Amino acid sequence: MSQVERVLGMIAEQGIQMIDVKFVDVPGMLHHLTIPAAVIDAEQLTGGFAFDGSSIRGFRGIAESDMVLLPDLNTAVYDPFVEGPTLSLFVDVKEPGLKEYSRDPRGVARRAERYLRETGIADVSYWGPELEFFIFDSVRFQTGPDASFYYIESGEAHWNLGRGDLPNNGYKVKYQQGYFRALPIDDQTNIRTAMTQQLQAMGFVVERHHHEVASAGQNEINFRFSTLVDAADKAALYKYVVKNVARSYGKTVTFMPKPLYRNSGSGMHTNQSLAKDGVNLFYDPNGYANLSRLALWYIGGLLYHAPALLAITNPTTNSYKRLVPGYEAPVNLVFSKANRSAAIRIPSNFATPKTTRIEFRTPDPMANPYLAFAAQLMAGLDGIRRRIDPTEAGFGPVDVDIHHLPADVLATMKTAPASLREAVNALKEDHEFLLEGGVFTKDLIETFIAMKEDEIHALETRPQPVEFEMYFDH
Repeated sequence: MSQVERVLGMIAEQGIQMIDVKFVDVPGMLHHLTIPAAVIDAEQLTGGFAFDGSSIRGFRGIAESDMVLLPDLNTAVYDPFVEGPTLSLFVDVKEPGLKEYSRDPRGVARRAERYLRETGIADVSYWGPELEFFIFDSVRFQTGPDASFYYIESGEAHWNLGRGDLPNNGYKVKYQQGYFRALPIDDQTNIRTAMTQQLQAMGFVVERHHHEVASAGQNEINFRFSTLVDAADKAALYKYVVKNVARSYGKTVTFMPKPLYRNSGSGMHTNQSLAKDGVNLFYDPNGYANLSRLALWYIGGLLYHAPALLAITNPTTNSYKRLVPGYEAPVNLVFSKANRSAAIRIPSNFATPKTTRIEFRTPDPMANPYLAFAAQLMAGLDGIRRRIDPTEAGFGPVDVDIHHLPADVLATMKTAPASLREAVNALKEDHEFLLEGGVFTKDLIETFIAMKEDEIHALETRPQPVEFEMYFDH
């Protein structure tokens, strides 16, 4: 049975009334188009759906706006969040004639997988992103020429211990003490279970869920690793599911890296490895932390290009409010075994030929997963091609708690950019590795940089509330 026949069969057997096709723009925001199933036929499933690319951030100008959404029939899954039985599919963004489009993030991820095979180094890469998020009871924010504020409400927040205008049972998550807390302190177990069950119903293999470190509703749900494009699809769908389940509970979710001051931020720790002919190329029982020389070169590439990479893996001004010392944030560009204060950690819980991998801890969940995974792969492959030894390059290993090292030792370590502006400037200077194999294009990188510079300008030219606290009465 062909994929077209399979999807048409699902439409008939499940009484599907609507087909919903999904894609992300250059910054990573999810978009969708809905088509009544009654007008769907085999020709549309293989020929795609026309749309206006000029209305999508980072895509085409109005004079060349005709584009096509081509369904990936392997991604068909039932969508429970809309009325009427609906089948959801991810799509590739194409130019007329179904030509490859350089700025389609999913297309970039596809080209990265193709380039990996062309190098002969490996035939597949595996990706296990861990996306953290906050669940709030409500949020209000506003920015104008005469006012700027945000206000977050969370029933489990420690700052609400003294409130008497609502039922207060005293079970609050203290600052930085939320990790793995049990009920009744963790009052979000049930909503995470509902999210987990919905993810499972949509094809995810969920391995665990738990409360994270911060107060006020920081959570994590882990799903099983997969290949690059599929893992990026799952990361995008994960955010869609988590947000919509929270909405059904009357709550709201944010993937902002640092929505709360004095609390840990949310990361997207990214586990990754390469394999060829079914063999994990990162494993060597005689190597440091069971890593092969190839894996160390890959680490060397990641850390060497990290300043530029972070423009893509940590792509918001808010990202760098998470990347500060003191909150387990990996600001030091070093690698280490089982050390969560390093930018790259080699998990040692179960070091076997099958499970050996590296974990890049710096990225956050605001990243476009297609671009972020592809960029990391390209950096790692550049490290392999150039045989960048991470130790010779000054990246460790550092097998101690970095946060408690003396200042003079810390001063010798290379660190992550301190702002989005620094990261974007690094990307301007260092992006040739992304262009290998036509995976990224100069056009896409220039578009991405221009969008980020607009965001930087928006922040830097507006007064912030904390500035009034610091300066108003001087």
